[in-house]
Amino acid sequence: MRHIELADGVDLAQWRDHARALLVAGVAPEHVSWSTRSSGTGSLFGNDDADDSSQDLPSSAATTAAAPRTPATATVPREFIALADKVIAHRDPQRHALLYRLLWRLTHGEPQLLKLITDDDVARARQHAKNVGRDLHKMTAFVRFRELSRGDGLPPVYIAWFEPEHYIVERCAPFFVRRFTGMHWSILTPYRSAHWDGESLRLDRGATRDQAPSDDLLEELWRSYYASIFNPARLKVTAMRSEMPVKYWKNLPEARLIPTLIREAHPRAQAMVAAAPTLPRKRMHEAAAPLRTLVEVVEGSLDEVREQARHCRRCALWEPATQTVFGSGPADAQVMLVGEQPGDREDLAGRPFVGPAGQLLDEALRAAGLERSQLYLTNTVKHFKFEPRGKDRLHKRADAREQGACRAWLDAELSRIQPRIIVCVGSMAASALIAPDFRLLQQRGRWFTLGNGVQAIATVHPAYLLRLPDEAARAAAYQDFVSDLQAVAEAAAQLP
Repeated sequence: MRHIELADGVDLAQWRDHARALLVAGVAPEHVSWSTRSSGTGSLFGNDDADDSSQDLPSSAATTAAAPRTPATATVPREFIALADKVIAHRDPQRHALLYRLLWRLTHGEPQLLKLITDDDVARARQHAKNVGRDLHKMTAFVRFRELSRGDGLPPVYIAWFEPEHYIVERCAPFFVRRFTGMHWSILTPYRSAHWDGESLRLDRGATRDQAPSDDLLEELWRSYYASIFNPARLKVTAMRSEMPVKYWKNLPEARLIPTLIREAHPRAQAMVAAAPTLPRKRMHEAAAPLRTLVEVVEGSLDEVREQARHCRRCALWEPATQTVFGSGPADAQVMLVGEQPGDREDLAGRPFVGPAGQLLDEALRAAGLERSQLYLTNTVKHFKFEPRGKDRLHKRADAREQGACRAWLDAELSRIQPRIIVCVGSMAASALIAPDFRLLQQRGRWFTLGNGVQAIATVHPAYLLRLPDEAARAAAYQDFVSDLQAVAEAAAQLP
């Protein structure tokens, strides 16, 4: 039996060095045991007995048995690296063994393993990655800094206490560096803490709750603001507790107000209904230009609707565009994918999703087990909107009026295709088909039931992934995108 003790259990590079060495030596997963030094990633909810003085933690610390640097002997899908980066941050003590088992299988006769979403190891790893992703989102949403004065003319330092479910501080800290670059801050957690001095990020040992301040002078002002913007008529307690679990309330300054606001919401909402309406002041507006219509959509086949759309003059977007970009795909498709609007390549080709975003979509569809040829792909808006920039045509988002002008074509496609599943790709499609106030990054990946029992799910647009500047963030976001599409593939497989 080969025993590997990792000094830092959340360092993917360190695990990879050992895993590569084990592969070269031909050591099967059942002959390896993995453990982590307590000083590297101790309990999430308490300090270790070891010396708790702050110390810099290396990004790839030395291990009990140093991992030899060996050349790669096999290749693995890029998807595995993105998956491993999240799985290794999970609190599961068996995560290292799980990752090595997946790696071994990928390099020993199962190169398509990650596509087998029903496989126990794959399903477990994907669930771990989803849990870590959710924890990252909660940390960015519910960290609250408290100001601590240092005197002597020094700028204040801002301290936050947070209790994550998983080992995510290293992965989340860069977000706060970008968000609060001009502040000096520390985020304390039970297993590891992050410190930013305005120039460099430092990771230290964990802390305890009493090492963080409990209040500051600004919190009363914040609570007053929070109470003033609270709308009792829009209160949904179940949804609020889902998005902001009770476990986080103890560290939120506004939390002490929530029970009272919930208790008083119903009588306040009734009082708002009973009160006389406030009439708006009359203001003069310019008369809106009438919709420029040529003909109404005709009854008939999908091809007849497509021909009508070629001559659309419902808004001004047709003038600079090359052509109408109508949907494409089988007329009896059970899954319909609705994007936002055509880009430069689509405008020239006359077909949706053929540019860089479309190529990334094709890659993700293959990874998720979906065949593009079996889907009907279209966009909310059918003409390319852009602004000239030299020889380039830069994409510009269609406004509400332009989206409304195109809605008739989208409705015509829906009525003729009659899909069982609709995939909204991007916020524009989700707002048009699911809810006007749809919050894409918060509500993506959930199922909604539309009219006639049609199931709808929303995900990000592949163009969003292409715009992400950080390679690691892009890889992680791509994996989440594939996961959303895998949910579609699973649902489609269950259709009669």
